[in-house]
Amino acid sequence: MKVLLVNGSPRLNGNTRLALETIGNGVRNNRPDWAVEMIDIAEHKISGCIACGSCKKNGGSCVLDDETNDLVEQLAETDLVILGTPVYWWGVSAQLKLFIDKWFSRGKELGSMHKKLGLVAVGAAPVTDREYGLIEEQMKCICEYMGWDFVFSEAISASGAGDVSAQTDTMERLGRLYKML
Repeated sequence: MKVLLVNGSPRLNGNTRLALETIGNGVRNNRPDWAVEMIDIAEHKISGCIACGSCKKNGGSCVLDDETNDLVEQLAETDLVILGTPVYWWGVSAQLKLFIDKWFSRGKELGSMHKKLGLVAVGAAPVTDREYGLIEEQMKCICEYMGWDFVFSEAISASGAGDVSAQTDTMERLGRLYKML
């Protein structure tokens, strides 16, 4: 099983990345035969989709001069993708949304692959706030459209640097998420 952790935060050492690292470590420690890889989307150049339709005529390659094709190929080669995002204005980060939008380039092909998707959303609001539910619902809709399995959603309330690491229960829960995969 190949697991792809996608850090959609522009903060490369923030709460979202720590949450994903903790999940990844839980997988590595308990499923040693699974390959785990992390992508920090903010370190890659992804241009917004311009709806040119070229990808639908050329076999799924985005024609823009960016890293879309390599990143979407990594997604295609994985069995399970876990998206991590800070909550920005009741939604995913712009960086993560750019990546998700570029799935369109190979949408039909990706939809024919039985994948699993997990979600980690980190925001300043309490976990009962509807912003987390809005993001979860969007991911469920994507999974339904793609024919993928939505395996978990983890909402975390953390606004300051290091807030996640101080939440012992949250860290333990993240480390055990491998059981749901």
